[in-house]
Amino acid sequence: MSIQLTSVSKTYGKQKAVNNISFSAQKGEIVGFLGPNGAGKSTTMKILTGYIQPTSGAVTVNDIDVISNSIDSRKSIGYLPEHNPLYLEMYVKEYLSFHADIHNIQQETIIDVIEKVGLSKESHKKISQLSKGYRQRVGLAAAILHNPDVLILDEPTTGLDPNQLVEIRSLIKELGKDKTVLLSTHIMQEVEAICDRVIIINNGEIVIDKNLAELKDSKEQVIKVGFDYKIEEQFLQRLANITNIKNNYDNSWTLTFNTEEDMRPKLFDFAQEYGLKILELNSENKNLETLFREMTQ
Repeated sequence: MSIQLTSVSKTYGKQKAVNNISFSAQKGEIVGFLGPNGAGKSTTMKILTGYIQPTSGAVTVNDIDVISNSIDSRKSIGYLPEHNPLYLEMYVKEYLSFHADIHNIQQETIIDVIEKVGLSKESHKKISQLSKGYRQRVGLAAAILHNPDVLILDEPTTGLDPNQLVEIRSLIKELGKDKTVLLSTHIMQEVEAICDRVIIINNGEIVIDKNLAELKDSKEQVIKVGFDYKIEEQFLQRLANITNIKNNYDNSWTLTFNTEEDMRPKLFDFAQEYGLKILELNSENKNLETLFREMTQ
């Protein structure tokens, strides 16, 4: 496996930022790494890159122990952190040349990478003169300059306009054909557009790890229903095929069913049986955004 985390935890004082998580990813796989703010995403990525050490657990990249052999493991990793650190006073080519020297890379590679990330027209400028979107491209160029086997990208499309988004998505998909890509983002459509698999972390723990194809083929349906007065959850558990019940507020519920059958008529029958009136009834598609809300609220 290109990436392997086993029973990894990270504690700051009494607070557990990451709590006993395990997952792996292999070459040719683009994995969406999702979670609300403070869930442990950035901490996990910093552990993978060797920037910080876990409190416990094992971490390997390309079969190299990240904890005991951090320098060698980093040679296999391209990392674009959320807050893209750049030397603004340097020119684009100068900055990438600096990175090339660090990695002992031929200078000709810089031109190829500049073209690949769409920086050709901006390469003569100082980084301080670039828009936020183009600065992101400079960071991505630096991350792939040494042709790493593993790419760890934290919010890589921040600040990009719609046209740039399409271009960078295409680039990440192309890179993912022969690399392992771990992609953190808050944009669900981005994950659905380019990822093969999704991992959701919440409160430092992994709450879901599934292939996107499996999610898309799911028979689950989500229905939001509001009644005229509050009932107990135990009554809703009597509904057939129900898998999840969530009280939104007062008399409003979000119900998840695992069936291809339209459950709305069954809800009307249920309401009539218990003398209820339905004030609201909306069927939602079971997409990644719905799943994310279910698993993190």
